[in-house]
Amino acid sequence: MRLATYNVENLFARARALNLDDSSAARPILERFSELNALFEEPAYTDAHKARMLKLLQDLGIDKRNDSQYVILRENRGQLVTYSKLKGTRIVANSRADWVGWLEMKTDVINGIATRNTAQVIRDVDPDVLAVVECEGRHALQQFSHQLLPTVGGEPYDNIMLIDGNDDRGIDVGLMTKRGYQIGWMQSHADDKTTLGDTVFSRDCPEYGVRTPKRETVWVLVNHFKSKGYGGQDSSDRKRWLQAEATRRILERLEAEKAPLIAVAGDFNDTPDSAPLAPLLVESGFKDISTHKAFNGDAHPGTYGRGAARDKIDYILLSPALFERVTGGGVWRKGVWGPNKKPAWDVYPEMKSSYHAASDHACLYADLDV
Repeated sequence: MRLATYNVENLFARARALNLDDSSAARPILERFSELNALFEEPAYTDAHKARMLKLLQDLGIDKRNDSQYVILRENRGQLVTYSKLKGTRIVANSRADWVGWLEMKTDVINGIATRNTAQVIRDVDPDVLAVVECEGRHALQQFSHQLLPTVGGEPYDNIMLIDGNDDRGIDVGLMTKRGYQIGWMQSHADDKTTLGDTVFSRDCPEYGVRTPKRETVWVLVNHFKSKGYGGQDSSDRKRWLQAEATRRILERLEAEKAPLIAVAGDFNDTPDSAPLAPLLVESGFKDISTHKAFNGDAHPGTYGRGAARDKIDYILLSPALFERVTGGGVWRKGVWGPNKKPAWDVYPEMKSSYHAASDHACLYADLDV
C-alpha cells in the first residue's frame, strides 16, 4: 500500500487573502477576519464591542457597503451595520440575537495549469491512500478525482471522504482511497474541546479505518496543525502543542484498543526539533517515514517552499508496528516551483512561474506491506 500526504493548497478556488504572494500582507487580513467573526458571537454588544467591530470592518475595507477586496459581510436576517452620510457607519445590532449573518472570505479561481499540475503530482505518486490537506470540500475532491485526474492519465479514487472542520476558509482535511482500500469506521474530532472550551483542532483530526486487500486495517489520522504565520508566536506554539498532545492521546487510545497499524499524516506547520510537536514526534514513539533507511530522499530536507531544513513541516508518522512494514518511501517535488526564478529541481514543463505551481508543498509518501 502506498500512503501519501499532500497539502494541495485548494483545488479549484482559494480564499483571496490566502493567495497573496506575501504572507506578511495576508496576516492582518486573516487576524481581523477571525477576531471580527468571534466578536459577532458575543451575546450582547457593548459600546467597546461596537467600536472594535467598526474599526475591524473599516480595516477590512467595509465602510460604505458590505463588500471589499477580501471579504463580504453577509446580513441574511436583521442588520448589523448601517451607512449614512448624516450619522456615518454605525453598528445597530445590540446582540447576536438581533441579526443572522457572518463575515465571509472572497475566493479566487485557481489557475487551470496549477490545478492540472496538482493532478499530475497525484498521477505520478499514484498513492492507494491519499491524505489531502487544504481542500475546499468533498464535492471538489470528487470533481478533481472523477473529472480531472483521468484527463492526465490518473486513476480516479473510489472512496472519498471529507468532513467539514473548524476553519471557514475552505481548507479542510480528507482522505481518498483506491479500489480495494475501503474506508470503514471513522470518527471526527472537530468538536474536541480544551479545558477552556476552545476547539482543539484548527480543522479536524479525523480517524479513518482503512481496510486493505490483505484484510488488514490501517488507521489513518489526517491533520493540519495551527500555522506559525498568523497570530502571536506564543499562542500559535501553544495551540500546536495542544494539538500534538491531543493527537498523541488518540494514538494511545487506538493502541489500547489493539490497533497496532496506525499512521498520522498531514501538515504539522513546525519542524522536527520544535517543542510544540514534541508530544507527537518524541513522546508518542511514532516514527517519521523520512528517517527510514528505505526512504528515497533528495538533497532538500524540507517539504515546503525552498526545501530547507526549516521547511520540514509535512509528515507521515508511523506506529512502531507499521514502521516495521515499510518497504520504501520518498518525496515528490516536481509540482513545487522552489526558491528561484529557475527551479532548483525538475518541474513539470507547464510550470513557467510560481503561478503555475501545483502547491508550495511536496507530496510525501510511504510504501507499506499491509
